[in-house]
Amino acid sequence: MSVALGIVSIAEKELEKTNAKQVDLIELDIGDLAGIELDSLNFVWPTAVKNTVLENAKKKINIIKGRAKCVDCESEFELENFYDQCPKCESFSKTILFGKELRVKSLEIS
Repeated sequence: MSVALGIVSIAEKELEKTNAKQVDLIELDIGDLAGIELDSLNFVWPTAVKNTVLENAKKKINIIKGRAKCVDCESEFELENFYDQCPKCESFSKTILFGKELRVKSLEIS
């Protein structure tokens, strides 16, 4: 619920900067590794947005796949979990490149 309420807060602050009255579409980038359960977010969404600028907005979620770069052999690979090892050299040392995102990418307003 706190994530959904945070998104509402961001949308409200952005809307205050314009002459718009409502948000028609909110687009979110959510990484596989961000720790967000999409089913839970979708479940609480109607309650979180009720009587807010997002109440009638459509929600679009872009899922960002996890990707890492091995510190030892420098190969890039897909990452499903933080503890996954490099498939090339089996090292656990890596830099996360993508997948931890949690951001409001865009708002369409009217």
